[in-house]
Amino acid sequence: MNPFSTRAPRSLRGVIWMAAAVVAAAGGLAAASLLPEGNPLHASVFVVSLAGKYLSYAMLALAVDLVWGFAGILTLGHAAFFALGGYAMGMYLMREIGARGVYGNASLPDFMIFLSWKSLPWYWWGSEHFAWAAVLVVAVPGLLASVFGWLAFRSRVSGVYLSIITQALTYALMLAFFQNGLGFGGNNGLTDFKDILGADLHAPLTRAVLLVATGVLLATSLLAARFVVGSRFGSLLVAVRDAESRTRFLGYRPEQAKLLVWVFSAMIAGLGGALYVTQVGIINPGEFAPANSIESVIWVAVGGRGTLCGAVLGAILVNLGKTLFTAWLPEFWLYGLGLLFICTTLFLPNGLMGLWRHVRKPPPEEVTPEVADTQGDEA
Repeated sequence: MNPFSTRAPRSLRGVIWMAAAVVAAAGGLAAASLLPEGNPLHASVFVVSLAGKYLSYAMLALAVDLVWGFAGILTLGHAAFFALGGYAMGMYLMREIGARGVYGNASLPDFMIFLSWKSLPWYWWGSEHFAWAAVLVVAVPGLLASVFGWLAFRSRVSGVYLSIITQALTYALMLAFFQNGLGFGGNNGLTDFKDILGADLHAPLTRAVLLVATGVLLATSLLAARFVVGSRFGSLLVAVRDAESRTRFLGYRPEQAKLLVWVFSAMIAGLGGALYVTQVGIINPGEFAPANSIESVIWVAVGGRGTLCGAVLGAILVNLGKTLFTAWLPEFWLYGLGLLFICTTLFLPNGLMGLWRHVRKPPPEEVTPEVADTQGDEA
């Protein structure tokens, strides 16, 4: 059996169950956060923010699984799209501060005044409007993915060479955003956010609403991804992954299929980055680090490459483990992460979802000689 069979993600029932579980868990935790602090079911603001961050990471993992699990593109640079979506939302949140900043200037963010900027750069125009920021969240990663994908896939770059190029892309963006002259806060990034759509960003009710919104958007992205991979286009992606030369010989254009799913996944990653910023309250160039992209690949491998639901599950479980182990044994976490990836590759090549399918698979029925003779007579 093909270890990366797409039969499981094509099951709409499983994806619907996962989407419903995500929304239910986010809604339940949000409701618990609004209970009085003395209530034993109360969830702290820290827990709510942490859960929102996990769900945002799950969107990044889902985006990686789309291109790696179904199109065979091992990306080591999807953190670039995630971070760009985060910066797009961070620009709006910075403008929401207005005159409440340190310098009391409603026209320029504090870091621009500190760096002696006289006016907003042209790419900040309209950033005070939430609707425009929402467009930029998906448009900027999508545009970058379109340009990069068109150049790479048109040149038929693939395999390890494409992985290296994607890693170089996110590293180059990280170095660029570290520069103060680019207009995005340099090393410090964008932070000290106060409001979103006029609501206090630190209020428990706002945090709860943001968590539910993140859960709903993750569920929507999961259903949209299932629609893509369950369609004829999804079958074409699998054909490109398994036999690109034969697919091209049959008259298809593999580079076009790769480009479409690449752009779509970049938009999902950008949306996840925007939701991440609202949960953690900061975005800086460190989010472009290639290590973040490598971690997202590990999430997908642990959950199960080419399963959609596995990507979401892997992102949540690995990050939960990271939170726990960095508190208990912070100096050994990176070794543990590497060991997890090695063990997954050696003993669970299909990830947790593959293990689940193996456990659920009923044992083959034994056919006795009497039954075999009866079946032969009936034939």
